[in-house]
Amino acid sequence: MIKLVIVAVLAAGGLTLDTRTAPQQGVKRIDLQRHDLSAPGREVIQARVEVAPGFTAPTHTHPGEEMVYVIEGALEYQLEGRPPVTLRAGQVLFVPAGVPHSAKNVGSRVAAELATYTVEKGKPLLVLVK
Repeated sequence: MIKLVIVAVLAAGGLTLDTRTAPQQGVKRIDLQRHDLSAPGREVIQARVEVAPGFTAPTHTHPGEEMVYVIEGALEYQLEGRPPVTLRAGQVLFVPAGVPHSAKNVGSRVAAELATYTVEKGKPLLVLVK
């Protein structure tokens, strides 16, 4: 099932956003699978994330690790404390748990990634950072 994700930007502190139910402009997330892991309280979520040309996802964190595999297009990732890196189809990125990061489509067409999250079960998948 295709689910759209909404990004809300607030003037006040961070916002917790459960991306499983909220629609968003500029990004489309297609949930592929979700399973409990053998580690108590942990789950894996895998999704295809499509980003519109020129769109920048706001800085956010996840309650666990994110493994990114770029499927198509060009995405520039900015992880806190590191220089930006631009990835193209076939390239990968590891985002440690809790590290603030953002992604921008720097190409002229829709870019897509396969995102695999190993996260704490029951917590919002994405938390926006001010």
